[in-house]
Amino acid sequence: MYGKRMVPDYISEKVMRELKEGNCYPCMGCRSFLNLYKDENGRYKFYGRFNQGVVTLNLVDAALSSGGDMEGFWRILDERLQLCRQALMCRHNRLKGTPSDVAPILWQYGALGRLEKGEAIDKLLYGGYSSISLGYAGLCECTQYMTGKSHTDPLATPFALKVMQRLNDACEAWKQETDIGFSVYGTPLESTTYKFAKCLQKRFGIVPGVTDKNYITNSYHVHVSEEIDAFAKLKFEAQFQRLSPGGAISYVEVPDMTHNLDAVLALMQHIYENIMYAELNTKSDFCQICGYDGEITIVTDEGGKLIWECPNCHNRDQDKMNVARRTCGYIGTQFWNQGRTQEIKERVLHL
Repeated sequence: MYGKRMVPDYISEKVMRELKEGNCYPCMGCRSFLNLYKDENGRYKFYGRFNQGVVTLNLVDAALSSGGDMEGFWRILDERLQLCRQALMCRHNRLKGTPSDVAPILWQYGALGRLEKGEAIDKLLYGGYSSISLGYAGLCECTQYMTGKSHTDPLATPFALKVMQRLNDACEAWKQETDIGFSVYGTPLESTTYKFAKCLQKRFGIVPGVTDKNYITNSYHVHVSEEIDAFAKLKFEAQFQRLSPGGAISYVEVPDMTHNLDAVLALMQHIYENIMYAELNTKSDFCQICGYDGEITIVTDEGGKLIWECPNCHNRDQDKMNVARRTCGYIGTQFWNQGRTQEIKERVLHL
């Protein structure tokens, strides 16, 4: 079963206790770990809390807008951070004044709070009871453009870590100024990866290694096409996951592991020792025409469009095949836009 299932994901109690003041608790959704919060009795509270929303910073856009000038990059990044703060405050201010009566199960009966009838939810928006997230995307391409190297290169890694620290410093400053639980969050970026990429191509054209794909890389991840083994990838990404306290997840792409469970167990042990939250990406496909249950592949049709095809009977009818892929945290089964499809196609195996 370990080699066949796409879930569960793995939380390292050892690493999580190091990062979360001795606590270990499940995430919300695919990766959201709310800020630590203590109630009026000084006890940690994990369940029944919520997030006010996410605004995602396109790090690639900030890099390209600087033209490669390092001083200009940091100035533009700070400007974009202020725009993100304004957008997040729009979300926060829109929620202020909401009466608990709009959703009694949420606000009155304990799902998210136990407020009185007619009471506004405002007090739950402050003090860290709820979080509000600064998302980010494209650290890989941002670093590539600004340094000329992958962020896995030891000469470029310090820059990438400095960018992440800048995001954390901004959230901490905002938190101190407002008493709102700002946090850095590695955005899943499901379909937005395509939208961001097309906007970058429109603004800056095709920049090799930066905008020459119809997708940008999620959060701090190693580029999907970069050759790196599973153990090294997880160890490398762990240092960035520590700087994404509001939520993050790492993954490794693996082939059919049903006959190599020793490797699966070795990876699970490695996750426990090195990284807080990670997963193994397997494939789970089925062709309804011929019964093929291996990996259904992505090919290019005569018009240049990426499409799914059964390698056994060459069925291309998506209504007659079942395909499941880890999109980025979530498992998708309804197929994807061209950008995400290209990203899935270009993923290399890490084991």
